[in-house]
Amino acid sequence: MVTASTQKTALVTGAAGAIGAATCKQLLHEGYRVFGADLRSRRPEHLPEPVSYHCCDITDEQAVTLLVNRVEAQSGPITALVNVAGIVSTGSALSLSVAEMERVMRVNVAGTFVPCKVIGTRMTEQRCGAIVNLGSVVGKNSGNARAWVDPEELENAGNVAYGMSKSSVHTMTGFLAKELARYNVRVNAVAPGPIATSMTTNFPENLRNLIPAGRMGQAEEVAEAISFLISDKARFITGEVLDINGALWCD
Repeated sequence: MVTASTQKTALVTGAAGAIGAATCKQLLHEGYRVFGADLRSRRPEHLPEPVSYHCCDITDEQAVTLLVNRVEAQSGPITALVNVAGIVSTGSALSLSVAEMERVMRVNVAGTFVPCKVIGTRMTEQRCGAIVNLGSVVGKNSGNARAWVDPEELENAGNVAYGMSKSSVHTMTGFLAKELARYNVRVNAVAPGPIATSMTTNFPENLRNLIPAGRMGQAEEVAEAISFLISDKARFITGEVLDINGALWCD
């Protein structure tokens, strides 16, 4: 059984990206021993040095299981899982190939579900844990592009495959929250709007101007929300999809 005095251990997928790295940094600040996973074979230079970095295909259940075994051998049970890993896809629905749709769904949906399954199973045995998945405003608002105004906006905004994958993550979060609640395991998600990262470098200025807050979000702001959701301050919050979008979408 994990107790309050046990070392807090977090695994963050997509650790090489801006939000993943910011999350690792935030959790280090919160006192976690942090392990980061990503497909990149070489450790990213911007990842904080205390983070233990591992190359892993998070869509591969066997690979994830081996990684979790290594983490637990070094640090004991994982008490927090943050699924940040994901890819974006742009363009119109009618030009989207089935292969591209399947690629996005595999990474964003299976790549979230597999760590949830492997680590969630162990968290139920420990009867302790918190999971946060990365959704998106695009999984709620059917996309930011205004195709009826200018079809070219579709070329630089998250498309139907990306939106489908993120709405799937939102649904997955709710199912897992209900199933794992009896084991004292909480499952939540964050749904960021446009965040200033390498994935949004070409985000159209006219779409950026639609954000009521007047700016794009920062990776650190997402990381702070994630930190809250896995903390004891959110101990009665589970099944939530927390919007972080500057009022671009309100529900």
